[in-house]
Amino acid sequence: MPTFTYMTRCDGCGQCVDICPSDIMHIDPVYRRSYNIEPNFCWECYSCVKACPQHAIDVRGYADFAPLGHSVRVLREEAANTISWKIRYRDGRVKAFTFPIRTTPWGSIKPPSAYEAPGADAMDSPLLAHEPAALMVATLPSLPPFDPKRG
Repeated sequence: MPTFTYMTRCDGCGQCVDICPSDIMHIDPVYRRSYNIEPNFCWECYSCVKACPQHAIDVRGYADFAPLGHSVRVLREEAANTISWKIRYRDGRVKAFTFPIRTTPWGSIKPPSAYEAPGADAMDSPLLAHEPAALMVATLPSLPPFDPKRG
């Protein structure tokens, strides 16, 4: 369900632009309002919806539960620290979804500069820097080597 912005609610603060992982939320230079430049590339992570203090960003519903062109109204509740929405399916069923706006406390994630630099041997490793330590495991699970005879 790609996102879109209600221009009358948006104040152009840019929080959606800053948080969008696919870099598709932009601020219009003339109207100073956000807009999704390419809805087809939306990751549907709803980071912009969660970040918008004006409740200006909604999501378009898929055709199996909402008529084409309609939206699914999102409710961001700062006091409860949740984001929720209800979806009414065409057969009458209603589903409600509620998720935390943030799953980790602000400032709890260390910046890259807080880690020591990886050694030269890290370039030959398939692991990301500090991956086992960050995941709190001794080693990562791996598949056995490919044997062409066994397929």
